[in-house]
Amino acid sequence: MSRPMPVRRTLARTLIRAFGWRLSGEVPRTGILIGAPHTSAWDWLVMLAIAWANGARPQVLISHTYFGGVRGWILRRTGGIPLDRGNPGATIRELLAEAATDKPFLLVIAPEGTRGKQDHWKPGFYRISGQTGLPIGLGFVDGPTKTLGIGPTLVPSGDVRKDMDEVRAFYSDKRGIRPENRTEPRLAAEDEPDT
Repeated sequence: MSRPMPVRRTLARTLIRAFGWRLSGEVPRTGILIGAPHTSAWDWLVMLAIAWANGARPQVLISHTYFGGVRGWILRRTGGIPLDRGNPGATIRELLAEAATDKPFLLVIAPEGTRGKQDHWKPGFYRISGQTGLPIGLGFVDGPTKTLGIGPTLVPSGDVRKDMDEVRAFYSDKRGIRPENRTEPRLAAEDEPDT
């Protein structure tokens, strides 16, 4: 049996304050919650703390390579879902089926896919939102201001460039814990010529 959410909520809020951070915004009960900038190994704990502080029970896609031994047990107990990036289909199909139910569903995805600087974000969050109709909550970590939380919610319009312009505008002043690792919010699809 899992611990009641009020205990997790109190623990998360206490730890956020104890480390000198402040919390901003409200986590949606249902949707895709992206966590960005993803610049540190601490980002998983930070996004978990944001969700718990808001009374939410998130599921978090994490590379299957992290699920060995005790670490794997902890990840699963806190909502971690192993994702084989080489063959993500089965996991994504299960999540899409779960999202189609009436139960609250909150999936956390780090669109950068890795803590290092990249050319593009991975499009999974955008595709899942488009397939399910779930809104995208813009979760953030900003080390320089010691602020973390949730910004606006985006419902994709189908115009990738327009939607990502909104995402870029929101994240323009968010730096993450290690700003030098930040990847500019951009999907490879934006670079494709219009047809």
